[in-house]
Amino acid sequence: MNRKGVCYDVGRVLMGGNWRPKFDPQAVHRELEIIKNDLHCNAVRICGLDIDRLMTASEDALAQGLGVWLSPEMWDRSQDETLEYIANAAERAEGLRQRWSGKLVFSVGSELTLFSQGMIDGKNVFDRISRPSFLGDIMAGKHNGPLNAFLSNLGEAARKSFRGPLTYFSLPFEAVDWKPFDFVGVDHYRDAQNKDSYGGMISKYNAFGKPVVVGEFGCCTFRGADLLGANGFMITFGMMEGLIGPNQKFPKMFLDLAHVPPRADGHYIRDEELQARELVDQLGVLDSAGVEGAFVQTFVVPNSPYHSDPRYDTDMANFSLVKSFPEAETAEEFRRQAIRGAREMMGVDLDPHVLDGFFSGPTGEHGVTYPDLPWEPKESFRAVAEYYKNH
Repeated sequence: MNRKGVCYDVGRVLMGGNWRPKFDPQAVHRELEIIKNDLHCNAVRICGLDIDRLMTASEDALAQGLGVWLSPEMWDRSQDETLEYIANAAERAEGLRQRWSGKLVFSVGSELTLFSQGMIDGKNVFDRISRPSFLGDIMAGKHNGPLNAFLSNLGEAARKSFRGPLTYFSLPFEAVDWKPFDFVGVDHYRDAQNKDSYGGMISKYNAFGKPVVVGEFGCCTFRGADLLGANGFMITFGMMEGLIGPNQKFPKMFLDLAHVPPRADGHYIRDEELQARELVDQLGVLDSAGVEGAFVQTFVVPNSPYHSDPRYDTDMANFSLVKSFPEAETAEEFRRQAIRGAREMMGVDLDPHVLDGFFSGPTGEHGVTYPDLPWEPKESFRAVAEYYKNH
């Protein structure tokens, strides 16, 4: 594995909710420094919506000697808007490529069947996956024709100004025409269903004759997270299920997944050791499958802070290598985003007081390992760092 990486989110935006509303270039510089020197990465996948943020983080990472896989993401907008956005991002990225030749790869999108309009029915990702027709449409491959037509247009838009290598980060069920791209990219998580076949599934991508890069893989931080893989975040709905009124219900599919992991005294069980073991094991499988590179999902998720009370420990439900502490200037914003998102995406009206416990931890707390930052490394941070250092 030549590209040893981690995903770094500068602000993905879903249904108007910014996953990282506070963007501090000084903190970004410090985190990228830690990613290079302490996590022992030689590459970073920088994701998010705002092009200025993407450029700021990418320039910083490149200046520190990291290879950058730039992943601008505009979710749930029209294809015309997305094409214009990718063209603008590619034009800006070309300026960086000229300064750091051979260090920058540009992605024209990721998981577009779920996160973009036009491939399958639905106004947003939650609406799409909740529809009764979703699985049937995917199994019939109805999304592949529109997807490849859109990817062709995105590639043309990017190449008008960007002269470096291109990729796209696909879903396992997307049959992508890889001819326009320099790297085969796939976001691929291991779970209970594919545990024994995971390595073989990854190896099959080598048949396209181009370097294969896994853009996302990972495991959440609770007992049973290895069973759910990419759906590990669904326990968020399980955590909140008992707090919403009897007339409010999350979609059945979400709750079915949330009921898979074991619980103790009604709450999920934090398990940093499981996450660490799973990541190291998956890295070994990816290495054996002959991938060019892989990016652990993800470095930091400030909108799911750690809490000492397991009822409110939303850090369990994310894939990050570090556990974040609540920050006063963002806690209220995340509360507003959760209320708006539940209403717009799932038709559930949350009482604001229901969310108090999730953001009630002490604000302003910083880590012990890195006292200048509002997070602390998990066991998975140390495990991945050790693997990358020795491989």
